[in-house]
Amino acid sequence: MNAAKKIICFGPGPMFKGGIQNFNTSLALAFEKIPEVDVEIVSWTQQYPGIIPRQFRDLQSKVDLLKDSKVPVTYLTNYNNPFSWRSTVQYMLSRKPDIVVFQWSIALQGLPIASMARALRRAGVHVVFDVHFVIQKEHSFIDRMLTKRALSQASSFVVHAGQTFRELQELFPNMAWKVVKQLDSTKNDAVQVVQLFHPVYDLYRPIDNLDIESEKLKLGLNKHVFLFFGFIRKYKGLDMAIEAFAKVCKQRSDVSFLICGESFWHTLDTSKWSTRVKQFLFGLAKKIVLQKSDDEREYSPLERIKELGIEKQCVVFNRFIGNEELPVFFQVSDAAILFYRTATPSGIESLSYNFKLPILATRVGHFPETIEDGFNGFLADANDTDDMARIMLRFLDEPIDRMNVVKATENMSWANFAAAIAGKDAS
Repeated sequence: MNAAKKIICFGPGPMFKGGIQNFNTSLALAFEKIPEVDVEIVSWTQQYPGIIPRQFRDLQSKVDLLKDSKVPVTYLTNYNNPFSWRSTVQYMLSRKPDIVVFQWSIALQGLPIASMARALRRAGVHVVFDVHFVIQKEHSFIDRMLTKRALSQASSFVVHAGQTFRELQELFPNMAWKVVKQLDSTKNDAVQVVQLFHPVYDLYRPIDNLDIESEKLKLGLNKHVFLFFGFIRKYKGLDMAIEAFAKVCKQRSDVSFLICGESFWHTLDTSKWSTRVKQFLFGLAKKIVLQKSDDEREYSPLERIKELGIEKQCVVFNRFIGNEELPVFFQVSDAAILFYRTATPSGIESLSYNFKLPILATRVGHFPETIEDGFNGFLADANDTDDMARIMLRFLDEPIDRMNVVKATENMSWANFAAAIAGKDAS
């Protein structure tokens, strides 16, 4: 009998908010189901510099995403304490891993991740970077430097879209790439890259026998419901989605826009002096690094609802949505709205597919790779609210068969994804 392959998933554990936490947790759960694989999560205690004015921990959810598993989680790494980076490496090496998978999603984490990845590789560990994107939505020369510094430490890469692989090739033009279907952690003679997909989330199960009409009545929703879900960030284009929906409301009276998610930069008590200090320092740092005055903290798309006079057609939950209440919002909806300005493989898209929701998105990033116009969703021109309204109206007139969504995602399982990294067949 072969010895078990030891894999460590480094990234945010379940006590944190956000898509990368969901991804890291889901990946660990998928590894757990593969025979002869031993997996654990090693997590941050604090993911970002202390000056960032935001609450990153999930203080809302009561359901433990790992409650039915035996995957251990160890919270060790404090971004602001380099000594913790060293102790994290020492702990991981004590576990004798064959593979450590780093979730790479933001250049800001480049210093600690580069330090840890370099030490692990020197100790003979196969270091995999699971790359969510290379070029950030809002980036600077420092971001590029930190990204290159960290990603240069990889033994191999996993990407979720062709665009991401092309960006890697541009960042490392002289690197000899070896494109594979499965990673082989015993070989370090070339940089392996496997192009996979963003798997369909299965952390959240639909509620059996949910009375959809009763829930719609409770929520004050009309017959047809469009859903925006997740953190409110400028790149996600909620302002344009609201404007497009207002145009739809001029032609249809049976529609609602369900908006669920917290404003990304408005999670701390602004009356506290500590919050005000953080906001000042963070704003100053952004202006220096980004060399521009545009500040996303001033982005307030929800104000457009009143300005456009569509308050009765919009139902808004402007807060973080806990694990236990999430399914209802997807189950009462007919389509997910992703009118992004820029896009990389989207956790919200994957989450929507779990509830068999068609996607209405813009032709940016990877969306044309995953959405077949007219089959599992519709695509609109970017930054064009008239075209966004057009496909919303088209969806109402030509509903997408939800079985098409199932067909489009039938191979996008966590089992297939994890097996390709572990170098094993999916069980």
